[in-house]
Amino acid sequence: VAYLVVFHILFVLFVWTYWKSVFTLPIQPGKKFHMSYADQERYENEERPEVQRQILAEIARKLPVYTRTGNGVMKYQLKIFHFSFLSFCRCVLKMDHHCPWVNNCIGFSNYKFFLLFLAYSLLYCLYIAATVFKYFIKYWTVSHEIRLLFHLLSVSWALLTNGRSKFHILFLLFVAIMFFVSLMFLFGYHCWLVSRNRSTL
Repeated sequence: VAYLVVFHILFVLFVWTYWKSVFTLPIQPGKKFHMSYADQERYENEERPEVQRQILAEIARKLPVYTRTGNGVMKYQLKIFHFSFLSFCRCVLKMDHHCPWVNNCIGFSNYKFFLLFLAYSLLYCLYIAATVFKYFIKYWTVSHEIRLLFHLLSVSWALLTNGRSKFHILFLLFVAIMFFVSLMFLFGYHCWLVSRNRSTL
């Protein structure tokens, strides 16, 4: 009963954070961060890259916030006119990435839910691997005589020694461990990004 209670608590938290990651709409920057039509036209009509950079720098100085790329060049997001998911994602407040697993842009509005989703996925996989591991070890270490005795005394052991049950336990253990390892690296990377106030972009 205790295993089932913990399992369902983790399952509910896992599904809730997945739901929130998928259905929380990304927030776009406010109108004060968009280029005016005149500035945009002036920028697009200019062919010289150095003058374009000066125009962007001039516009960015008027804003309360601006960002720079790794090499110090000022970055500004132009007003978006095309609405495919890629261009939509480029105009998301504190855009991190477009996640195909949740089919949503991860940014300011749902990054917390995405991190929680990774954390609960990690715990969920660890819990499943830990609870199945006992049966995996029991199957490979118990002698044949003891197996027969357990087989006579225990229905659960009889189910465990069934060929299909062995395959299911083996499959469940390896899938849980495989997802745990990959999620551990992904979650660790995003925790590192949060600690440095960075995004994947």
